[in-house]
Amino acid sequence: MMSTPLISVCNLTLRFKTDEGLVTAVDNASFEIAAGEILGLVGESGSGKSVTAKACMRLNAANAVYEPASRITLHLEDGPCDILSLSRQRDLRIVRGGAISMIFQEPMASFAPALTIGAQMVEQLQLHTSMSGPQARALSIEMLNRVGIADASRRIDQYAFEFSGGMRQRAMIAMALSTRPKLLIADEPTTALDVTIQAQVIDLMKDLVNDFGMAILFITHDLGVIAQTADRVAVMYIGRIVETGDVGQVIGQARHPYTQGLLNALPKLDQLDRPLTPIPGDIPSPLERPTGCVFHTRCPQAVAGLCDQATPPLLYLEHGHQVACAALQRPIEGKGKA
Repeated sequence: MMSTPLISVCNLTLRFKTDEGLVTAVDNASFEIAAGEILGLVGESGSGKSVTAKACMRLNAANAVYEPASRITLHLEDGPCDILSLSRQRDLRIVRGGAISMIFQEPMASFAPALTIGAQMVEQLQLHTSMSGPQARALSIEMLNRVGIADASRRIDQYAFEFSGGMRQRAMIAMALSTRPKLLIADEPTTALDVTIQAQVIDLMKDLVNDFGMAILFITHDLGVIAQTADRVAVMYIGRIVETGDVGQVIGQARHPYTQGLLNALPKLDQLDRPLTPIPGDIPSPLERPTGCVFHTRCPQAVAGLCDQATPPLLYLEHGHQVACAALQRPIEGKGKA
């Protein structure tokens, strides 16, 4: 793992109180992100990706319960910040829109429909900075220009419904970046966009990392997008990280059966006649969480009496590549830590 991470998530276990009891959404997840790095968090819908990301900003619902061993530490210039210990709204502003910004899945639902784009951008800048109204407006126009919205000085006074899907996504990125966050969380930022706009948004985010030196937690179910975007990738299934490493390692040398299944499900341009190979079965209900390896109920390589018994730890393979699979080698001494 890196020596000076921007953010460290350690042993994150998160459950929700429900009428049926405690439901586990994230189970002992650990990862780190360095400044200027893009970490891809990949998995099917329902894997716990968004819940994990929201935990970094304490945005999960009030019925969320964090296990005592869970730690999320943001390393800032004036020292480390223990995010899960924050309770006052004034303190939470350090991470909510300040040091950390988030692009949500659907920008149309993220903008208030009765306020102009500019009014919302100016308001959040005045909440997190000492800028005057005119200063905040000038910076907002600058950021809209920066993300490629033409005629930004006029567009800033329009409403979200007057923007196309791609423009709304760009405006959401501009709003998230205007406070110059240390970490940008991008939750499925390209899912609702056509392929051309997807490519533009991905290129834009890479440029922003280079220009501002920020880190990005990029959440998606699409390993093809991650291959174009991320430096490292963590694969999550039902709240557990089952494989992590450099993007070339995980995509080029996938070792976990779940990661292999996600890759096999991708269409291949050079084999258009080949039928798609879906992962068999469905993600189990959180109320019926499997024992042992959480993937064993769908795994073609599962070993009865092994995979359904003990929960496998992340095993160190080589050069930071780690896999949680009971069928693989045991951890190398001192390197089994996530």
